[in-house]
Amino acid sequence: MAAVDDLKFQEFDDAANLLAANPDATTISIDEPAEISKNQHGRLQEPGREEDDELLGTDDSDKTELLAGQKKSAPFWTFEYYQTFFDVDTYQVLDRIKGSVFPVPGKNFVRLYIRSNPDLYGPFWICATLVFTIAVSGNLSNFFMHLGKPTYHYVPEFRKVSIAATTIYAYAWLVPLALWGFLMWRNSKVMNIVSYSFLEIVCVYGYSLFVYIPTAILWIIPQKVVRWVLVMFSLCLSGSVLVMTFWPAVRDDNRRIALATVGTIVLLHALLAVGCLAYFFDAPELDFPAPIIPAHNGTTVITKS
Repeated sequence: MAAVDDLKFQEFDDAANLLAANPDATTISIDEPAEISKNQHGRLQEPGREEDDELLGTDDSDKTELLAGQKKSAPFWTFEYYQTFFDVDTYQVLDRIKGSVFPVPGKNFVRLYIRSNPDLYGPFWICATLVFTIAVSGNLSNFFMHLGKPTYHYVPEFRKVSIAATTIYAYAWLVPLALWGFLMWRNSKVMNIVSYSFLEIVCVYGYSLFVYIPTAILWIIPQKVVRWVLVMFSLCLSGSVLVMTFWPAVRDDNRRIALATVGTIVLLHALLAVGCLAYFFDAPELDFPAPIIPAHNGTTVITKS
């Protein structure tokens, strides 16, 4: 049978002898080197790295996204699969709307608001509200423009609702789809290209259209100068959200391709705003025919405007 002394660890005996020889010595736990290396890594981090992490994401956020992607998702033919796209509360939607109306320079809209929980609830209802706002405001603008003219008879133009719906929803879905495909294609050629998911791009475009809702209401004012000032102001706000979101994704690409991509994004966004203003509010005035009023003696009288 082994003696009690044989069961002792030699390292413990050596440590005890060293402490007895030098009482002022300090011991280091095996957990401390990890903390020291972590502190050293924090001190060696570059000062400008924080801004890049906000634009392009940190390692911790990427790990979180990878872990989130490993979660088992429901099949796409089930209701639970689509329910996740609308799993947001009022505070999140309002916060994202505020971020789209008041963009902060140097802040990425996807990383700051969308990446944690992209949704379709906000973009869907923003587009629906914008459709009816443009259609109703366009009809009211046409009514006020011809108000007081005896030859004008107001007839509601319900076709403007379908035209506005087709235009806005096509823009909010087809343009993000094309941009997502382009970024995926460039990501296969340039490793530094930041790729966004299709749902994230749809979120950015959907929330960027919110500023046009109050703008469309103010377009009822029958002054072309005021309307064009409003459209330029709204275009600068919503366009800056798109530029600050997608420029960090393509800035490491070829310089001409990056500038052409951002220029195309802004151009399509401007065409939507200018097209809605020109078609629904600044349509050319029609020359209405003078009504024919029958006289009592059997003759007809044509009134002149």
